[in-house]
Amino acid sequence: MFRMLLFFLVAIGVIPFPVSADHSPKIEIVGSTTVLPIASRAAERFEKLQKIEKFKSSHRLRILVNAGGSGVGIHSVAKGRSDIGMASREISPSERKRFEGSHLKVHTVAVDAVACVISSEIYEAGIRDLTRQEIRDIYLGKIRNWKEVGGPDRKIVVVDKERHRGTRHVFMNYIFGNPTAKTPGTILVTGSNNEEQTKIAQSDSAIGMLSYAWINDEVRAIGIRDNKSIVNLTRETIRKGNYPIVRNLSFITAGEPNGEVKAFLEYLKSPEGQQLVEESGYIPFT
Repeated sequence: MFRMLLFFLVAIGVIPFPVSADHSPKIEIVGSTTVLPIASRAAERFEKLQKIEKFKSSHRLRILVNAGGSGVGIHSVAKGRSDIGMASREISPSERKRFEGSHLKVHTVAVDAVACVISSEIYEAGIRDLTRQEIRDIYLGKIRNWKEVGGPDRKIVVVDKERHRGTRHVFMNYIFGNPTAKTPGTILVTGSNNEEQTKIAQSDSAIGMLSYAWINDEVRAIGIRDNKSIVNLTRETIRKGNYPIVRNLSFITAGEPNGEVKAFLEYLKSPEGQQLVEESGYIPFT
């Protein structure tokens, strides 16, 4: 009897169940954990601004931000699974070709550097800089003990990142000339900057790669030595482009953005948005 009644109500256009449809505008952002702090801060501020200035109704703008890595961000936006992808590296030629029909557009908002970092115990023991060749040999497994580069007699814990991570692409491209280089000396593979920072801090003999904003007293950046010249990582060497591993931090869209997505990206490039870049520990893009 119930089924017959339900069929009849549906047939005449009367739905016997309450239906709630959320028509609130939404922006979905996915990708680089390096860019994530900028996106999260901007999303929170922009939502509040839109609620006050534009969306007077109950249809409040929502911005959803999720990590996953630069490769995930680029792939996600190209496939239409997100509105914006976050990337801490350039779109590769193979990605450009593969996603040619998506007309990927890059919106750069900040400048960052990738540091070669070590555990604070190794830094305090006297390792303040390494050559590119020494770093390469450590990741290849040719150098396995810190005493081989002037440090304490302690095995090197070599920390790498997952292959789709933008930080790894940039770092390996400088060290090996190949963003997807294999590193047989690796002992531990990590994902996000936060995860790698934690692992290196917990160790007393680790080496790894981290974004400038993730360096602290327990995870120390070392200088890059070339012959007798050493370039240390500072805001000034990043800003002037003297540090050898500098990169842009960007948001990616499929084609020209419009609507709320366009407004959000314009906000990121505004003076207030660039202040959020500073608050996130990066260099504003000018």
